Amino acid sequence: MPDVLTALRGWFDPTEGHRVGDRPDYRFSLANERTFLAWLRTGLALVGGGLAVVQFLSGGFIRDVLAMTLLGLGGVVAVRAVDHWARCERAIRRGVELPPSRFPAVLALLIAFGAGALIAVVLLGGVGLGGAGLGGAGR
Repeated sequence: MPDVLTALRGWFDPTEGHRVGDRPDYRFSLANERTFLAWLRTGLALVGGGLAVVQFLSGGFIRDVLAMTLLGLGGVVAVRAVDHWARCERAIRRGVELPPSRFPAVLALLIAFGAGALIAVVLLGGVGLGGAGLGGAGR
């Protein structure tokens, strides 16, 4: 449990990172921040996809599972983004190698698997458009 509290303090206390190592070239910190923001955009896109699924697909088990998966994955990506940002910032300040991460590969495989599963579901007719459809409010 202390490791979790230490990580949370490192995420939310802006002075915490400045106590570690030396001041790096600001360009490295800004590049790390841009990467963090790109991961946040990915998480927001997944959350938006989950909300779109709920809004535009007809009700049913597949829709609910897909929506919950996208929403959950978006939340995981956001938390992972802040954790990776903090760990990279500490590594930059210490002048050591950046921490390795399998998360991009895992996320890519999950998205590819999900896309393949959705293609199969759509081809089998398991998902249809809800009452609103793509053209607007139920015609």
